[in-house]
Amino acid sequence: MKRFVEGQSREQVTLLPECLDDFVGADNPVRIVDAFVEELDLLSLGFNGSTPAATGRPAYHPAVLLKVYIYGYLNRIQSSRRLEREVQRNVELMWLTGRLAPDFKTIADFRRDNGIGIRNVCRRFVVLCRDLKLFSQALVAIDGSKFKAVNTRDKNFTMGKIDKRQQQIEESIQRYLAALDTADRTQPEELEARTTRLQDKIALLRQQMQALDEVKEQLKEQPQAALNNRP
Repeated sequence: MKRFVEGQSREQVTLLPECLDDFVGADNPVRIVDAFVEELDLLSLGFNGSTPAATGRPAYHPAVLLKVYIYGYLNRIQSSRRLEREVQRNVELMWLTGRLAPDFKTIADFRRDNGIGIRNVCRRFVVLCRDLKLFSQALVAIDGSKFKAVNTRDKNFTMGKIDKRQQQIEESIQRYLAALDTADRTQPEELEARTTRLQDKIALLRQQMQALDEVKEQLKEQPQAALNNRP
């Protein structure tokens, strides 16, 4: 094909294989998903399989399957079979899972056995992403929800306000998990989620996760007190 840009032969062998990380840009939102899940203590969150069995066939780590579900939520992939196809062909998911490709039954069983944990984790993920202004347009497109600011003027909040906000988000996540049990009826919309200075955002996200845990512990000790200096 003279005078056209030519691709490489599919049979061409390279001496130095390309690194998978090269296919995922530094500003790709999947890096946020990866950083978020890696900071979680899945054992304390009640995820089954966090401690590997001493015998039998090795299982997938729950962090791998959790990343698949969060990615599916962000991209409106609403069936376990479609998630199975995506982990086999989607470069972003290959990057997230380390090229692992669980089948649809493994994905569905994980949802069945860890439904409460998945909801709680996704809820925290949405809250943090909204606070950090990550994926804001994409998340609104997914759940169609509008959330009131939590004492934006004084930056004070209480346990009750946190729980109310998280409950609204959890209802959206529950709708997604319920949709995973049904066949796809519409073509998923392309998600337009971009962010700049992603490395700074990842570091801030990790700080926010740690700070929120500290705030909730303080609120448990002082349930009627409002805390200043929201993280």
